[in-house]
Amino acid sequence: MEAFYIILLVGTILVLVSAFSSLLAFRFGAPLLLVFLLIGLLAGVDGLGIHFDNYPMAYMLGSLALAVILFDSGFGTSLHAFRIAAAPAITLATAGVVLTASIFAFAASLLLGLSWLEGLLLGSVVASTDAAAVFFLLRIGGIHIRDKVRSSLEVESGTNDPMAVFLTVSLVEIISAGHGSGGFNLKLLAMFLEQMGLGVALGLLGGIMIVNVLNRLPVDRGLAPIFVLALAMLVFSFTGAVGGSGFLAVYVAGMYAGNRKIFAKEAITRFQDGLTWLAQIIMFLVLGLLATPSQFPSIFLPAVGLALFLIFVARPIAVWLSLLPFDFTQQEIGFIAWVGLRGAVSILLGIMPTLGEIDSGHIFFNTAFIIVLVSLLVQGWTIKPVATKLGLLIPPRMGEVDKVELDLPGRATHELISYRVIKDSPVLRGERIPRWAMPSLVIRDGRSMRYQYAGRLRENDQVYLFIAPGYSRLLDRLFASRAPVEEDDADFFGAFAISPSRPAKELDAAYGPGLLSVAEQGMTIGDLMTHRLGGKADFADRVRLGSIILIVRELDEHEHISSVGISLEPVEPATRLPIFINMREIAHRIRDTLRRYRGKSVPQAAAVSGPPGGGENTN
Repeated sequence: MEAFYIILLVGTILVLVSAFSSLLAFRFGAPLLLVFLLIGLLAGVDGLGIHFDNYPMAYMLGSLALAVILFDSGFGTSLHAFRIAAAPAITLATAGVVLTASIFAFAASLLLGLSWLEGLLLGSVVASTDAAAVFFLLRIGGIHIRDKVRSSLEVESGTNDPMAVFLTVSLVEIISAGHGSGGFNLKLLAMFLEQMGLGVALGLLGGIMIVNVLNRLPVDRGLAPIFVLALAMLVFSFTGAVGGSGFLAVYVAGMYAGNRKIFAKEAITRFQDGLTWLAQIIMFLVLGLLATPSQFPSIFLPAVGLALFLIFVARPIAVWLSLLPFDFTQQEIGFIAWVGLRGAVSILLGIMPTLGEIDSGHIFFNTAFIIVLVSLLVQGWTIKPVATKLGLLIPPRMGEVDKVELDLPGRATHELISYRVIKDSPVLRGERIPRWAMPSLVIRDGRSMRYQYAGRLRENDQVYLFIAPGYSRLLDRLFASRAPVEEDDADFFGAFAISPSRPAKELDAAYGPGLLSVAEQGMTIGDLMTHRLGGKADFADRVRLGSIILIVRELDEHEHISSVGISLEPVEPATRLPIFINMREIAHRIRDTLRRYRGKSVPQAAAVSGPPGGGENTN
């Protein structure tokens, strides 16, 4: 019992130190997950002397924590974000992981003296981006970028872990059995299809089960988050037990449940937020304790070299090749390549060679650990400066908004939401609350009153409204200070603005011909942009038409395009090298080159034929 209390005391102190250290990390802009990892290192065998070398337990704890993080990641991913980013994100999560691991394998073989298959195993260990790191830095770091880019990064980080896990486990089995490179065969492909197929199918069924249990059974509100957690772990463990990818299943289940009307959703969201923080702290602390820094010097230089190769060569090439078919600019592809943070998943997978009894398994773990440290230091600290340098940061549409969504008892078809009236908000300037919102109560200076008797709203009033589910985003604009788009802001929104109701054929006449198809000729500019954006336009979305770029400057309350900007100058390339350009840009450059070549050949032909008029040229 004394040992139990001592272990519990030490563990609690470490968690508290990690939680308090987050305050310093926020203040100085340090990557928070790096802080958690360093605390584990300092408390470990080469620091305060806590000896922990139980690899199986560390892998089980890490897997459970990762399942919690992935479920919360899926729960917080909107269906709209998944739709606009599904194709590029899934390509990155599958082909991108394989490409990264394959390119990395050559450098690992050269610097560490591993066989190509062992190098591929190490590449698979570090090939996936860390969901916790990416979500934290993008959502909490105040980085405002185009929705398609942000969504691609978030969906990729949530879906690429299953691919990395599959490759790592398969390669460990092949190397342990001594099959060599001949182990790659149709059986491996069948295993992949089985794991991913079962992961998606059972994840969808699990999400349906979670929603139905919460909405149809008389679950107590306080127990609802516990039910969701237990059902999520049921989906994770059952899928893994029948041969599927439990990590993919729990992410899919979370995304399905998070995009449905579910009982006590706000309570579940708050519980998941806290639980995810705890899971991150525990996972990074355990993996930090497991490391032995005194073993690092023997492989430190090769490991740092591999980390830099991964950051500057393997990841960028894999991202570029994966995103060639998609309409991303050079800057956006370069940014996606840079936000390839490695984290706890890579260290967790670094345990697998030791569990699989591969010779020198500690080399894989220690190398992965150093690569993660370098990644968090180099990339984690520079994401916002890189986004600024590439010109990807866009002005936020709205300023501060202070709201609380409250759960209603029973299975109501309305939501209760509360806003604090803040300075410079449209509602304070006299904008009317729409009729479909039902304001019921105003709290002013500690006194409550019915909305119709409150008169004009004042600063710091607390307003309570009943609204239909899903309409809160429309009200956010009324209760938040909006950031206006300046007319001369050509950096992001074009040299001038035009009306989206104008005929699209005017663009073809002015900047074409040949920009539009026959069907697009009859559209308005707004309809044309919405069509090319897949049916849903968002703030700062861009559509390239030949030599011009159409940019969404404004959206109305119904999320329709209300103002369009035109950029006449081509976007400055991220690099002069022929990298990070998509297929459309490649075709555009080839066409320009052919035009220049033809333009040069015509004057040469004229010079050979002599001056016009057919006479001789005499001096």
